[in-house]
Amino acid sequence: MSESADSRTKTLNFNIGVLGHVDSGKTSLARALSSTASTAAFDKNPQSRERGITLDLGFSSFTVDLPDHLQASGGQQQYDSLQFTLVDCPGHASLIRTIIGGAQIIDLMMLVVDVVKGVQTQTAECLLIGELTCPRMVVVLNKTDLLPANKRQSAIEKMTKRIHKTLESTRFKECPVIAVAAKPGGPEAADSEEPHGVSELIELLKKQTYLPQRDPAGDLLMAVDHCFSIRGQGTVMTGTILQGSLTINDTVEIPALKVTKKIKSVQMFRKPVSGAMQGDRVGVCVTQFDPKLLERGVVCTPGSLRTLYAAVISVRKIGYFKGSLATRAKFHITVGHETVMAKVTFFGLPPLGASEPPSDFKPQPCSLQTPFTFEREYFYQDEYATGQGEASSGPDPEQWALLEFERPVTCPSLCLVIGSKLDTDIHANACRLAFQGRLLQGFEDKGYAETALPRLRIYKTKHKEGQVERVTDEYTVIGRNLFKKETNLQLFVGLKVVLSTGETGVIEGGFGQSGKFKIRVQGCGKSGRPDILSHIPGIPLGIACVPGEVCSVFILPSVAPNPLLHTGREEKTKTFRKRTSPTSSSLPHTCIYSKASDTLTHTHLHV
Repeated sequence: MSESADSRTKTLNFNIGVLGHVDSGKTSLARALSSTASTAAFDKNPQSRERGITLDLGFSSFTVDLPDHLQASGGQQQYDSLQFTLVDCPGHASLIRTIIGGAQIIDLMMLVVDVVKGVQTQTAECLLIGELTCPRMVVVLNKTDLLPANKRQSAIEKMTKRIHKTLESTRFKECPVIAVAAKPGGPEAADSEEPHGVSELIELLKKQTYLPQRDPAGDLLMAVDHCFSIRGQGTVMTGTILQGSLTINDTVEIPALKVTKKIKSVQMFRKPVSGAMQGDRVGVCVTQFDPKLLERGVVCTPGSLRTLYAAVISVRKIGYFKGSLATRAKFHITVGHETVMAKVTFFGLPPLGASEPPSDFKPQPCSLQTPFTFEREYFYQDEYATGQGEASSGPDPEQWALLEFERPVTCPSLCLVIGSKLDTDIHANACRLAFQGRLLQGFEDKGYAETALPRLRIYKTKHKEGQVERVTDEYTVIGRNLFKKETNLQLFVGLKVVLSTGETGVIEGGFGQSGKFKIRVQGCGKSGRPDILSHIPGIPLGIACVPGEVCSVFILPSVAPNPLLHTGREEKTKTFRKRTSPTSSSLPHTCIYSKASDTLTHTHLHV
């Protein structure tokens, strides 16, 4: 909302994101909309057009009369006119960055589809972005002039049905579809030919408008899309206020330049105003600096944005992405107004039963509202885990990811994050948007691996084979080939042992200097005595565990703060598998090792 200081005219600003596949005609449509509207700002003010205040690098606007339904719903705020601000994103990387960065203020999405080619790869990606960021959508079938005149109407109807079929499973399943020809004859055609259907599109947009919720409270965050200087006045930054508000004489920070500047004047709709708020498109004049240093970026309340070297996010895989999401893989991460490469590590809640082999691990399903906290212990995942069951038809379990950025990024808290594979062939028939989530925790220290990550308690299991060396007496077993001879076995002393045949025991310590270890068996099996010494037909008493046999062992980790990912400490998690001896008819033995005093591990053992 803006209010001119002299005329008291009130204008409602409504932001429309113009999305679509490359060459679908987005820019031509934005031009047609702006030029068709008689009050188009850049037609009446060449200076503002040259300077980029109203029309610049992907932004244009036009003003129409306020629709009747908005006059009735205005409440205490009564508006005189409605301004549509079109956010046209020419390049795909720019599209993702712009739409995500402006997610708070995009009120309606206009999805432009080439009526001849239909839904293409980037069309689907734009639809996914729209689902994450926009409450409403209008589909525009462009380039109808390329259809044969005698088949045009039937082709439009057929494409409309296909669009509705595509949107059935989305939040936009009942959105309107309209056909236009924004630039008849193509980009090289003369401007004399009038666009087709654009006036009807403007009427449709007016019907789709609503009174956006704008909040002037909170810290200022403004997306700057153009910057220029005016001799004798200062430097002008034009852009859209994503959150908060600003007024003349406020001090703002430009994080990219690490400087603060004082606001000297503010303009909206070519008129001076005293201030502006969330959703408004403004030109802000501040004290002089080199405009070449800030072509695009953000301006904020001093100290409100954080520069992060790494972050923890909630994560959800985008269903149309066909590849796997592997830990340690690199993705293009779009966060705030920046896109940067980052290494990803996935983790989730501990498995339902720690006694299950790690290869069969399925993350624990839970409410999507489970909060992240450094107080909880998490399970390391080699890749993102999909839904439960053989068919993977259930919802994905709650999961998180650690992002380690190749260069620091500046962004607000709790902002939307999208992971992509933008280096994939743009013409390939594959979705490049991989996952989305929210930023939960950020690490501002460059040495975060040593100072912050030890708070993140993640553990994982490892597999390793070893053999039973011998049974020394009814309650003692000697094992080998599980630990290296240089391993400090004192780290494992006291870990609880549970055999699949019912016995329990603990590791007593090392045996000799070659990495062998001694297990003290305490519990009894079904026979009332340690089954490890039970009589087996054809085998002398006491050699059910024949020397050379291999036993399965899972050693659960301790709950000390975990630096698994970065400190290089050896994990206290090993597996020791048993193959049944050819001379023995007994079932394989399975051992689970843990600290006897560890309550968390007891939970694992008795699920």
